[in-house]
Amino acid sequence: MPKVIVLPGDGIGPEVVGAALEVLREVAPDLTLEECRLGGCAYEAEGDPFPASTQAALADADAALLGTVGGAPDSPWNTLPRPLRPESGLLRLRQHLGVYANLRPVQVMPGLEHLSPLRPEIAAGVDLLIVRELLGGAYFDPRREKGAEAAFNTIGYAADEIERAAEHAFGAAQQRRGRLTSVDKANVLEVSELWREVVTAQAANYPEVQVNHEYVDSVATLLVTRPERYDVILTENLFGDILSDLAAVLPGSLGLMPSASLGEGAGLYEPIHGSAPDIAGQGVANPAGTILSAAMLLRFSLGRSAEAERVEAAVRAALAQAPTRDLGGTASTAELTAAVVRAL
Repeated sequence: MPKVIVLPGDGIGPEVVGAALEVLREVAPDLTLEECRLGGCAYEAEGDPFPASTQAALADADAALLGTVGGAPDSPWNTLPRPLRPESGLLRLRQHLGVYANLRPVQVMPGLEHLSPLRPEIAAGVDLLIVRELLGGAYFDPRREKGAEAAFNTIGYAADEIERAAEHAFGAAQQRRGRLTSVDKANVLEVSELWREVVTAQAANYPEVQVNHEYVDSVATLLVTRPERYDVILTENLFGDILSDLAAVLPGSLGLMPSASLGEGAGLYEPIHGSAPDIAGQGVANPAGTILSAAMLLRFSLGRSAEAERVEAAVRAALAQAPTRDLGGTASTAELTAAVVRAL
């Protein structure tokens, strides 16, 4: 039986993950679900945000489903040495799994156009996928230093790191509308020059995909003025972090946004929102992003596209019937989850 490691994490993580597990048990009852710790809760219990017990459990897993990590801005976790902070546990998890391509779909669901900060006629055209390289660049390059008067980080990429992330983007474009936008800053950064050269060379293997290159500042502007122009966006780690968070507001709530991080082994699936400690334990968090992340888990790690499509359709139906507070409704976490299960 397929094995999924469940990492509820911190804040609202246990609530939204609990909702996703209800859905998974309904649509895929054969899964083995094993709960482990990651983040601040892991530090409190085991002295490490990515403890050895979790690492061991992941050894034979097919996928991992994650909630959220981290605490409030004034959390004592934020004063810990950096390697012991919850977010460091997440970075180590990504490295451990070797997940180098982060996929974030951004779609305004029919009937929810009014929630977008964009005009409804513009919001209705939002349907794109951001593919972000996840294990290189500024967040992982070892050349970094912090002193009393100065600090620096570097952004380094090797050609093969670019190629393997680009393969996911080209493959996705083949399955979507056949357009790929590679984002860089090649007019001022040598690392972006290499990025552009590698993607250009790789495009020869995908003649059916239309490829264009754009600067990151231009893309940031066009995402909020002409989002319909984008199908698949490919970019490096730092730019991808910023652009995907910008794009995530277009559907109207971070609570709707799933993600998948893929590599050679087990995939990692998580909503993109934060731990929201201000509403943790109140039963009002929107679980849709986590449920949709579970749908991506079914599709990409388990090869169960039919079940994934059922879950996605059920979420759309449930949101129309029982919107949560962040969507202008009154449904609780449990009520939206029950609506999804009924729709299945």
